[in-house]
Amino acid sequence: MGVMKKPPKPNRPATDTADGGDREPTSVEIESWERDTVFVSDDEATAEEFPRLWNMSAGFTKRAIVRPTVPQPPEYVTVALPRVQVRKDEQSLRRSLAVHEWNQLWEAAQFRRRFFDEETDLPPDLARIADRGDLNIIFVPRTPSRYYEYAPLYHLLDRRTCERFGLPLLSSGQWPFGIEIVDIGKYLPDDFERRLSQAWASTVWRHLDSGSGLSAFSRDEPIRLLAHNLDFWVPPVTTVIQDTLRDFPLVEGDGDLPAEIRLIDGSVLDGAVPGWPRMGGNLWRGQEEATEFVRLTVGQADSTGKLRAILDAVRANRVADDFSARWSYAREDFERKLYRKRNKISIKFVELTDTIPVQGPETEVEDRTVFSDFLALLDEKERQIVILLASGYTKLTDIADELGYANHSPISKRLTRIRRQAQAFFDQK
Repeated sequence: MGVMKKPPKPNRPATDTADGGDREPTSVEIESWERDTVFVSDDEATAEEFPRLWNMSAGFTKRAIVRPTVPQPPEYVTVALPRVQVRKDEQSLRRSLAVHEWNQLWEAAQFRRRFFDEETDLPPDLARIADRGDLNIIFVPRTPSRYYEYAPLYHLLDRRTCERFGLPLLSSGQWPFGIEIVDIGKYLPDDFERRLSQAWASTVWRHLDSGSGLSAFSRDEPIRLLAHNLDFWVPPVTTVIQDTLRDFPLVEGDGDLPAEIRLIDGSVLDGAVPGWPRMGGNLWRGQEEATEFVRLTVGQADSTGKLRAILDAVRANRVADDFSARWSYAREDFERKLYRKRNKISIKFVELTDTIPVQGPETEVEDRTVFSDFLALLDEKERQIVILLASGYTKLTDIADELGYANHSPISKRLTRIRRQAQAFFDQK
């Protein structure tokens, strides 16, 4: 999950001096090199090339691997990681390489710690995590933007979406995280997580509600909140990535693999078998392949998180506050169902006497007439029509003039609708 166009070279390019030696590059030269590393060029930001996510095979460093018969779902753990730079101290470099090797062993899942001597191969804080037992952990750098945790989601966004929400066009990403060679945080907006949340919601929304756009709902509507929740989508996209990689061809080595895995003490590692590592390569490359991965991610969220059950439950229990002021098919459908339910309420017109009765919170009083509940079912214009009729207006043309219509046709249509609703109520009396 890095931002590399190809496997990284840890050192910055040196600059020649007049006497043929090397000198430290200037800050301007460093930034130019970093930008070339971080950002994708216009030639590469095409629908055929962008976005892109790729994987590096463990076969570069491991002849064989441990493959669990039932892999545990992975979890991301953020750790403090230095960037690979010129003349980095040996301890920091060893730390970065240990994380890189650990993450490359994604196929080993919860058994990846078995490849390391916790006392000599891992820094103390990582060794303590490994000492907790066989856990499927992926390490990512701890950053304010949380870019590395959300990189699989970001790298599914097409160019138009990135530009719409003010997100930079980053170069191809790597999964799982390898080595950070550039402080990517310098080139991300301060509100990167918020922008990414909005961009991802706009991308995935068509799979959640095909009839109405995001703007049709209030900011705290449950499905809209779910679409924006990046943490909800990281597990399913990670599962889709791993399922895809498990179909990659194997890097078969020389000789035969043993039938079982024996530990140093001679015991057999239960629940695991030896295997050849898989090849690396592109997980997706270009807009078309990324779109398919978004669809698969939604499907995976449905299979593990019962996404469809959540959506159905929310839709069945919506309230008026879930909608924005904008018209939408979803709002129209909600209001139609609401009116049908409320039609079961008994509606009455009550002439006020000298003794004014105590009315409910939904009661409205106009010219000594009480309209209880019934007016709550009507829109503003329909309410005005009912009130004018009760106030002595008898001609539709007079009502049309009072409400500012050019003729009586709109009044006639609205009155027909009012009569249908009232008839349903009175039929129950």
